Amino acid sequence: MGKPLREWKVFPHGPLVELEPDILTVVGEIQMPLMEFPRRMTLLRLKDGGVVVFNAIALEEDLMARIEAFGEPRFLIVPNDHHRLDAGIWKERYPGAQVVTPGGSVERVEEVVHVDTAHPRFDDPDIVFETVPGTGNREAAVVFHTTLGATLVLNDLVGNLRNVQGVGGWMLRLMGFASDEPRVPRPPMLTLISDKQALREQFERWSHLPLLRRILVSHGEPIEDRPAEALLDLARSLA
Repeated sequence: MGKPLREWKVFPHGPLVELEPDILTVVGEIQMPLMEFPRRMTLLRLKDGGVVVFNAIALEEDLMARIEAFGEPRFLIVPNDHHRLDAGIWKERYPGAQVVTPGGSVERVEEVVHVDTAHPRFDDPDIVFETVPGTGNREAAVVFHTTLGATLVLNDLVGNLRNVQGVGGWMLRLMGFASDEPRVPRPPMLTLISDKQALREQFERWSHLPLLRRILVSHGEPIEDRPAEALLDLARSLA
């Protein structure tokens, strides 16, 4: 995912989008050999006004001001040890925020930034941090409930890139990040997933979330069309 940043640097990205009153998201790009690789940051506002930042991305000052108006960043979730790029500079900007990562990712994330906990306490019953089974304790997910329904925030376990073109698009399809339907990409299948059965069962459990409205993934479009069915299809793909 690139060398961790030591100073605030903004890479190309799209607009900051409000999905719901308490959910903001933005998609950025990282330049990789022969391609631009999309990545998503998600911001979730707690009942007390604090903000959980999942997969932090540096933005321009006007958008950072919008985030700060949205709420104070209290938790910085580094969803696995490959997503450390902006973690250190966000912690430097918001020193009071707790850095959170799964237990199996702590050692590598701490090469960049001190990790406060692998078991965050949000003091908010509507948000749940999970270390995903079957990933060697290395991958994080979040379930966030609002009055409109549940949002499942995933990281590398599911790719859902659409309309990719050129050589880069071909490579993303080859890796499984891009397809006509959500998929478990090949790189995490090879390097992150240690127990397919455990992950399959977790996909099935998530499919039963009440009022599941959407799935947000770090690499791809939101899954809003029958998200529970998409999770069951992903589970079957691991059989």
